[in-house]
Amino acid sequence: MNSITKYARLVKFSHTIFAMPFALMSFVYAVTTSHENLTQSNPYWWVTLLVQVVICMVTARNVAMGFNRWADRDIDARNPRTAQREIPAGEVSPRAAIWFVVVNALLFILTAATINSLTAWLSPVALAVVMFYSYCKRFTSLAHMVLGLSLGIAPVGAYIAVTGEFALVPCILSLLVITWCGSFDIIYALQDKEFDRANGLHSIPAKFSVRTSLYISIALHVVTVACLAWFVALLPQSWWIWVGAAIFTAIIIAEHIIVTPTRQRNIPIAFGTLNGLASLSLAVFVIIGLLTA
Repeated sequence: MNSITKYARLVKFSHTIFAMPFALMSFVYAVTTSHENLTQSNPYWWVTLLVQVVICMVTARNVAMGFNRWADRDIDARNPRTAQREIPAGEVSPRAAIWFVVVNALLFILTAATINSLTAWLSPVALAVVMFYSYCKRFTSLAHMVLGLSLGIAPVGAYIAVTGEFALVPCILSLLVITWCGSFDIIYALQDKEFDRANGLHSIPAKFSVRTSLYISIALHVVTVACLAWFVALLPQSWWIWVGAAIFTAIIIAEHIIVTPTRQRNIPIAFGTLNGLASLSLAVFVIIGLLTA
């Protein structure tokens, strides 16, 4: 149990709350609107598929975070904020961490291969994207958007798992996730702006002032809300869905109210608590809306 706890801390398992709700929204949308729902004689055909999607989500995120912690182990050791992470603190060895990544990568590819041919072919591409992020801050300030893309894969992947094809609605949801995540990651990166500048690492806060960084974050969230309105407009109409969208929007506005150039102490609350509440509340209301529409 202690080992499980260590690895759960290594990959920040609690942060699964960021991408998982969007994957579940896309999954329910696919199940309730695609022709697959009409061609199945078993009304519970989706249960096994949901388990496969969840396994893919968890293992892909374990790969992403495990590889990130392994790749950044020397950087984390030099940063006072991250020096107590599991690898620099000696709780998990670099070798054990990379084996953890390999095992999860294999589980992800094998599970994706059992879903359909498109998920099988795209599984290595998804892993390449989520692992590529770990090196981005070494050469580009757009690393925040690559992180957003890593999470944004989830809703498209969940939809493909059900239907075996791409569609507009999950792609809009993906763009929503990309800009939403990119925005809150800029806020999170404010904590390391001085360290990043001193160590030649790239981020929006390292390149620009705190005020400008927050303006960029706000601009990305404006795009997020626009994508949300577009996404909701294309769904079967339900007041549940619109309430969920309103709550999500209110929460991300609150994020910018409590984090300002002179109030950065609230960054952990904005990053973890508020964004977790935003994704969960949106998912609950959208899923209820889809199931009752």
